[in-house]
Amino acid sequence: MLMLVSYDVRTTDSAGRRRLRRVARACLDHGQRVQFSVFECEVDPAQWVALRARLLKEIDPDHDSLRFYHLGADGKRRIEHVGAKAVLNLEGPLVV
Repeated sequence: MLMLVSYDVRTTDSAGRRRLRRVARACLDHGQRVQFSVFECEVDPAQWVALRARLLKEIDPDHDSLRFYHLGADGKRRIEHVGAKAVLNLEGPLVV
């Protein structure tokens, strides 16, 4: 299933900047960055439970926020992209 994850992490102190890096790293482990704080994550239900728990553990709910959009199994059909940033096919071959 395709999930859209967005976040806003307060970075006015070093702890916030560390949280920001950890949240981005968690999202990168499961998806691709489509905007500075927006990720498309292709996950199965078990991976989603783990990713969501990891993200909730990383943020400070008094200062940060997360938004999760469930786009579902056919979520790619619901996305329209306009602009210069290339779209990465998460199901395609991985070239290292």
